[in-house]
Amino acid sequence: MTSSGCRGLTAALLLLCATSAAIADLSDKLRDDSELSQSTAKSFRRLMPVRFYSQVEQNPIANATLTLRSCTIFVPTNEAFQRYKGNIHVLYHISTSAFSKEQLPKSVSSDMDGNPPLYITKNRNGDIYVNNARIIPSLSVEMTNREGKRQVMHIIDEVLQPLSVQKNAQDNINNPDAMQFLQMAEQLDLNDFHLRTYRSQVTLAKKESVYQSPGAHTFLIPIDESFKLSARSGLVDAKVIDGHVIPNTVIFTAASQHDDPKTSAAFEDLLKVTVSFFKQKDGKMYVKSNTIVGDAKHHEGVVLAEIVKANIPVQNGVVHLIHRPLMIIDTTVTDFLKSFKENGENGALRKFYEVIMDNGGEVLDDITNLSEVTILAPSNDAWNASLIENLLRNRKKMREILNMHIIRDRLNVDKIRQKNANMIAQVPTVNNNTFLYFNVKGEGADAVITVEGGGVNATIVQADVAQTNGYVHIIDRVLGVPHTTVLGKLETDPMMSDTYKMGQFSHFNDQLNNTQRRFTYFVPRDKGWQKTELDYPSAHKKLFMPDFSYHSKSILERHLAIADHVFTMKDLVQYSQQAGNVVLPTFRDSLQIRVEEEAGHLHDENASHEWTGYVIIWNYKKINVYRPDVECTNGIIHVIDYPLLEEKDVVVSGGSYLTESSICILLANLIMITVAKILN
Repeated sequence: MTSSGCRGLTAALLLLCATSAAIADLSDKLRDDSELSQSTAKSFRRLMPVRFYSQVEQNPIANATLTLRSCTIFVPTNEAFQRYKGNIHVLYHISTSAFSKEQLPKSVSSDMDGNPPLYITKNRNGDIYVNNARIIPSLSVEMTNREGKRQVMHIIDEVLQPLSVQKNAQDNINNPDAMQFLQMAEQLDLNDFHLRTYRSQVTLAKKESVYQSPGAHTFLIPIDESFKLSARSGLVDAKVIDGHVIPNTVIFTAASQHDDPKTSAAFEDLLKVTVSFFKQKDGKMYVKSNTIVGDAKHHEGVVLAEIVKANIPVQNGVVHLIHRPLMIIDTTVTDFLKSFKENGENGALRKFYEVIMDNGGEVLDDITNLSEVTILAPSNDAWNASLIENLLRNRKKMREILNMHIIRDRLNVDKIRQKNANMIAQVPTVNNNTFLYFNVKGEGADAVITVEGGGVNATIVQADVAQTNGYVHIIDRVLGVPHTTVLGKLETDPMMSDTYKMGQFSHFNDQLNNTQRRFTYFVPRDKGWQKTELDYPSAHKKLFMPDFSYHSKSILERHLAIADHVFTMKDLVQYSQQAGNVVLPTFRDSLQIRVEEEAGHLHDENASHEWTGYVIIWNYKKINVYRPDVECTNGIIHVIDYPLLEEKDVVVSGGSYLTESSICILLANLIMITVAKILN
């Protein structure tokens, strides 16, 4: 340093900006013995981020501030400097007021030319961010310099990046607001992105005041490339422009709360639009608009946009550049999927599109020919499972799997909720006789929607991405590629919980994790067991009592076929046609059934078209198959509408069967009588 008056802070600065591990180890020692400070700082000088300190030493304003004034300095870690490739703006890391973490306001003025603000975010987890950098807990230092001025240092995990200007910029650009940012975009370093089209629409709609508004806001600006569709720019009206602004809230990506809807400037009685941020596992950041209440020009639904350049600070907030405009629904489902080819590795559904095209592209043609369609699109991460990699070469199987993700209907979350009001919603896919089963858990924003298909239970991680002819829901698993055993499926499927509970207390479930066997399990759905309560009320009650576990286990054994292969419904129909009845090997005996195909509306009484389902004939009873062929890694499950049960299976009157406790009492009495006879 050029002044001896700031040596104390400089020594602490050098010490605390060593590697994080070194800082943690030294802090306790320094607390115990202050004489170690100077010598330790010198010995660790070689570990310091040289670029930052060389600029501090060479900058007279920074030196004067540390020597004479109160200040807060935000110091990046070594790791942060290693990641950062740009120029270091040391004065952008200094504010000429001293603030502890608790005292930090929503923004502080930096000491850089124009005094551009640094924005402070305190999130729900207790973390504190300055712009996009997190303040590392427990590494803040407060002291007084020789002039008696209070100074505070915070260690941060990123280098602070101010608005960057191109080298050949003609204007002196210091601390512009968002409108000035738009007007001077050609002189700014924006990674070759251009903003002319959106800027023109803002001017045409006379919305400059929105971008000039003082305060702290978040501005989402679509790049020119997003207006390749000739008619799209004409759809950017005043309300759409409002939908790209989150007023009175500054959101940097690192500090953003995942999928936390914020009210946009387009939020009024007749039009309500929220905006939220979310991050995929690959690190890509996205923003989405959700038009909750729409009008004739602005349709309801979600529009998804990737953030292509994030966290550009301006005088009145932060700007994020996005790859397409929000709120505008002007592409078909097919065009939406094709767009991920253009986005390359950055597309949120890139792998889904690649799998479709690698299998000939016929699935995309089928989607194009549907006037109304909903796609359950697996995320990029969902395709990384090892079991899926083995199937990608099997084009016939992959065609079936892809078709399982396509629904001939506009199915948004509200419609799923309506279908799920009194039961788990069942929806047919374009795959013949294949249904998806939706389940909604929770209410409002906390609701979780799952979908089951082909033995796989997936969660909708992004719902209602709206297109002109339907919706896309992004899910976290590929349907039709099982990843769990029969027991795992029973344990997690909400439709089979009663069968799972009965198998647990009777220890029947113990065998169902065995991957060396192949099970075919006819599982009564919960509503099936509820029907037995009406038909055999006493028997139903006893079936779910531990004292009757022997009888429960015997009944469940009747439902489980064990062989060296599984029996699909098509197999069972074919065998029935050939032999009349099918005899399946069970644990103790055998199960004799006949399976037939039958047209009906078993899955949706309000369906407009017929479908062919399956019916099991057992002991002169016809039992509908509710969900056929739920695949598992060690077998297959057929969910049936009623258990294979007769009244005589559990007779609870007349003492025909005794509970375990009754048997114990009886045995104890017999022993006592026997002992008494011997003694006599």
